[in-house]
Amino acid sequence: MKTKLFALAAGMMAATALASVPAQADVKIGLIGGVSGPIAAMAPAMIDAAQLAVQQVNEQGGIGDGEKLVGVVGDSACNPQGGTDAATKAVNIEGVVGLVGPHCSGAVLAAAGSVTIPAGITLITPSGTSPEISGLEDKGTVFRTVPSDDFQGRALARTMKEMGYGKVAVAYLNNDYGTGLANAFKAEYVDELGGDITQFAAHEEGKASYRSNLAELAKGGADTLVIFDYGDGTGLTILRQALENGFFDKFVGGDGMKSDAVINELGAENLSNFVSSSPVGEQSESLDKFNEAFKGVGGDPDAIFANTSYDAAFLLALAVEKAGGKKEDVAAAVTEVSNGEGEAILPGEWKKAKELIAAGKAIDYKGAAGEHNFDAKGDVPGTYALFEVGSNGFEVVTEMQ
Repeated sequence: MKTKLFALAAGMMAATALASVPAQADVKIGLIGGVSGPIAAMAPAMIDAAQLAVQQVNEQGGIGDGEKLVGVVGDSACNPQGGTDAATKAVNIEGVVGLVGPHCSGAVLAAAGSVTIPAGITLITPSGTSPEISGLEDKGTVFRTVPSDDFQGRALARTMKEMGYGKVAVAYLNNDYGTGLANAFKAEYVDELGGDITQFAAHEEGKASYRSNLAELAKGGADTLVIFDYGDGTGLTILRQALENGFFDKFVGGDGMKSDAVINELGAENLSNFVSSSPVGEQSESLDKFNEAFKGVGGDPDAIFANTSYDAAFLLALAVEKAGGKKEDVAAAVTEVSNGEGEAILPGEWKKAKELIAAGKAIDYKGAAGEHNFDAKGDVPGTYALFEVGSNGFEVVTEMQ
């Protein structure tokens, strides 16, 4: 009997000892995308690119002492309320250490203002481009791996003037993205370059018909319509109805219009006079590494915001590793791992980065979309290109400076 009691006690002690050893917990980051709404066709490639970074981290040792990195997907629906709701769930329910996204500017502004800034959680958006994001009182917690639309709008204006565009009409979606991009374009095209914008008008989302809007925009004699909207939503409707009714001869879109939905719905044969701007990665070894890796998992490296999404996730993981998993230290670590100083880390080089961080050595992430040396507002410079629709989808016409 004593032997059995001793064995039972020993077993209970062993079980207690095992129970006192904490199980390794997953380290979660939020991937907040426009899964539904006006950029729904763009979002899957963006989320897949971010998940590639998560996969590489886990294949090469994970976070900290072998913890698994998990990307928790949320849907902002590309609107402020959706962004707030998705961020609230990610931060308060899932317990994420940081966010990649939201994808759309209005959702970024709302999620940051209502959720992540008060909570001290780092947010890195790969596609929120509104100039208003730069002005957030964010205590150094909001970053983006894509340039502000203040850069894009001005670069597009300069490129159009160089290409000989004359009178243009501008239609823009009445939200943070559309307004910011349109105002930047106007400031450069008219105020700096002396261009002629005959009509400059906002429109609301979700109407069945924009023919009356287009009729007003056509007044003034412009042969070109510039559309700052989303190619999966209202922008597609406006472009379709403008083509059907012959309101304009030429069409120019911002990055939101560079969507496969435009080609799929309208047909490449009807888009010979349509071009669209978009940020692009600088040609580099980093971009080549990302392109190869993303192709290897079935992704399209030319998909818009794919490389910026990958960079946002890989950067966030590096910062979490540098911060030792402490949420409150992640934001400061973002700038420490990507500031032009230290050993170069290219996409996919997680094991190398992990070893250097453990040894107390400085690292500098060289991203697929650029080097991401953030300024005081969390912004980065960038490069752009103008795309036309060719036989293989969107093809580069010219780089934009």
